[in-house]
Amino acid sequence: MDGFIRRKEMKKADILSAALALFMEFGVQKVSIAEIARKASVSQVTIYNYFESKDNLVHEVIVFYIDKEWCEYEQLLKSNLKFPEKIKRIIFNKKEAASNIHEDFYQYFMKEYAEGMSYMENLYAEKAFPRFIDLFNEGKEHGYIDPALSNEVILFYIQMMMEYMQREDVYQKVLPMTEDLMKLLFYGIMGKRGDE
Repeated sequence: MDGFIRRKEMKKADILSAALALFMEFGVQKVSIAEIARKASVSQVTIYNYFESKDNLVHEVIVFYIDKEWCEYEQLLKSNLKFPEKIKRIIFNKKEAASNIHEDFYQYFMKEYAEGMSYMENLYAEKAFPRFIDLFNEGKEHGYIDPALSNEVILFYIQMMMEYMQREDVYQKVLPMTEDLMKLLFYGIMGKRGDE
């Protein structure tokens, strides 16, 4: 990648990082392009040149956020940590993410998800599900997941949850329950607490 393209990509990443930080703290509605430009140390024109509109910027920020979160999960899932510790960290990370996201930004995020955001669906299908199958197999191998449960059943259960959460009447209520839902999902599959 030549220097010009690298600088352009770095500037775009700076804008996305700045917008994400502001959206997480204040929500989408209360943050202006001028505030994002100030935080990213670029002009408003630069933001419009890269993203065309605030709506497109919001979409790109959501994709950026998904990629960032997935990288963290992927590192965790690939780590040498024991199965119960991975589950605890997944739950803890979800709790942290839920407590640090502004309700307004969360609503934008879930609205895109509910509209069948193909980027998120592809990420789940191509990357997340295979990694979770590896995690389930690890849990079965070490006696934390009932080996009688097929991976297909576990994935079907997760898919049902995800599809249900795409309903507007549901995703508006889910944020405060994130930690409990993660506990139900993982400890329900395990049949016992990983620290027991």
